[in-house]
Amino acid sequence: MAYSLYDRTIAFAGICQAVKLVQKVARDGTCDSDELAACLNSITVTDPANTLEIFGDEESLRLGLETLTAEIDNTPSGNEITRYLVSVMALERKLSSRRDSMAQLGERLDVIKRQSEHFELLDDQMISNIASVYLDTISPLGPRIQVTGTPAHLQQPAVQHKVRALLLAAVRSAVLWRQVGGKRRHLIFGRKQMVEQAKILLARC
Repeated sequence: MAYSLYDRTIAFAGICQAVKLVQKVARDGTCDSDELAACLNSITVTDPANTLEIFGDEESLRLGLETLTAEIDNTPSGNEITRYLVSVMALERKLSSRRDSMAQLGERLDVIKRQSEHFELLDDQMISNIASVYLDTISPLGPRIQVTGTPAHLQQPAVQHKVRALLLAAVRSAVLWRQVGGKRRHLIFGRKQMVEQAKILLARC
């Protein structure tokens, strides 16, 4: 199947939104519930008709599109976001090379999907369940992602669960990015095109 710049931009905005929310939660202890829901919902959509269906609609990815256009650069806050992005994509590469880990992740996500039919995704228990999937299946694959933020917030279990759940969502979007044809060369040589596409989408939102 042929995928377009649009698909790659949507997938990459998904990663950007998840890591931006990691930054917000780590610093402030909280984040926008609609933006969080869009990220966590993407984990449960395993058989979409198209790329956008994973996130709902373009408006749901506004934060990710804004982050893609404004923060993937050399500014101090951009550096942190870029560091998270690089770490997430490195984890995704390790995950993709491990058939056993991919199978284990698939089984655990099926459980989350079934639970989501009975519980709200944003319930504390559901977020904790999603976080445990990250801890058990993704975290062992590589160096831990060093999340920086406000120590008082980062010591709270609820914040830790949200951060890990969002990192799982980021890895899910990184898997999607690869599935729709995203390659490292697109990040090096095609980033300007993605930024332009993201600006078009933001103008529509």
